[in-house]
Amino acid sequence: MSHSMTGYGGAVRSYGGYVVQFEIKSVNHRYAEVVLRMPREWTCYEDGLRRLVQRHIKRGRIDVYISKERDESGTLPYVLNRPVVEAYLKAAGELAKHYGVDAKLSARDLLSLPDALTAPAETSLEGTAEPDWEQVLTDGLEEALIGLLGMREREGKHLAADLAERLQRLEAIHGELVRLAPEVVNEYRSRLKGRLSELLEGNYDEQRFAMEVAVFADRSNIDEELIRLKSHFEQCRSLLQAYEPVGRKLDFLIQEMNRETNTIGSKANHLALVNLVVEMKAELEKIREQAANLE
Repeated sequence: MSHSMTGYGGAVRSYGGYVVQFEIKSVNHRYAEVVLRMPREWTCYEDGLRRLVQRHIKRGRIDVYISKERDESGTLPYVLNRPVVEAYLKAAGELAKHYGVDAKLSARDLLSLPDALTAPAETSLEGTAEPDWEQVLTDGLEEALIGLLGMREREGKHLAADLAERLQRLEAIHGELVRLAPEVVNEYRSRLKGRLSELLEGNYDEQRFAMEVAVFADRSNIDEELIRLKSHFEQCRSLLQAYEPVGRKLDFLIQEMNRETNTIGSKANHLALVNLVVEMKAELEKIREQAANLE
């Protein structure tokens, strides 16, 4: 089933005294572009998370936001991060010794400093790859992706239904073109014969007349274009029912249908045919706009 390139998903995970929030959204893009924004200490997990997104999404710009904050409501006890506290005290002593700054720190001051307290499951070294954190990030991102993919699939169904209706309209116009195509030559033959009879009072060369009609018929023949258009319609219907990204293929087919339609318009020497070509081009433009939203 076709998927839209637009969607949103979210998830929340609690671990190590933190609440981790995941948000992922996608919009239209010619290729697959994944942009991750998350705390710097998790940079070591970026490649794995990016590959996870790319396994599920083949086209679109995907923005992933991962943030964390202290879980104030949790019951997990915090412990003193002694190396960090000692480093703060040492820095305060150096400030007092070398710059004469009053560097007295109370217990409240120390406990309010970044990383002075830590949950038992945390690491004291930023950027150290912890398998537990990696699993938390992977699980949270997968949950957010499920929400995103669900929204993309639902919107894709609506787009596919709309495209199917417009394709049906194109097929109706195509049927009118097939019906009118033979009449073009017949009407030209009648008009030409009437003019020759009026101007030459019926004294004209029948063989030359037949050759002129044959040349016009060959020049205005649109059978090949109509056959190719019918083939393109069938391919479009197959793509709309496929379980794979079809956006680029549809874009190519729409270009080909536009090319055939333009050729019919240049060959058409009949007002009704020209009007149908204009109508078909307008419908193709609407299809192109909708297909641009498909993965």
